[in-house]
Amino acid sequence: MKFLLASTLAAAAALAVTSTAAMAATPGNGDNLSCAIGYVTGVGGAADSMREYLATPDRDRYRYVADHPLQCQVSDDGRAKGCTGVDNLRSEKVSVYDEIDSATIAVVARVELEHGQTYPAIIVVQKKDVRCDN
Repeated sequence: MKFLLASTLAAAAALAVTSTAAMAATPGNGDNLSCAIGYVTGVGGAADSMREYLATPDRDRYRYVADHPLQCQVSDDGRAKGCTGVDNLRSEKVSVYDEIDSATIAVVARVELEHGQTYPAIIVVQKKDVRCDN
C-alpha cells in the first residue's frame, strides 16, 4: 500500500513538472498560448548580451550582432555553456525553457559553434520572435 501511494505521488509530481514546463508563455499578440516546441526567427543569445542588444538603439543593432558573435565553451558531454554574444536565428527549432520577463524567454536551441558543429545551448530570445509548433 505504501508503494502504491509513493508511486502515485511520484507520478503526480512528474506530471506537474511536465505541465509547468509546457505552459511557458508564448509570444506574439499578447495571447497566453502555451507550447513546448517552437521556431525562432530573430536575434538570440546569452542573457547579458541580449540585455545589451535590446538596450542598443535600433540603428546600431545590426552592428551589435556583427561585433558580438555567439561564443560558448563546449563541455565534455557536448553541451554549450558559458555563452556570450548573440546570433541571428532563422526558423530555428527550439524547446521553450523558461519565461525571463514580459518580453523575453529562454529556449534551448542548437547553435553552430565550431566549424559547422552544432550544440544545444540555453539562449534568450524575444517572445515576439517565437512561433509555436502546432
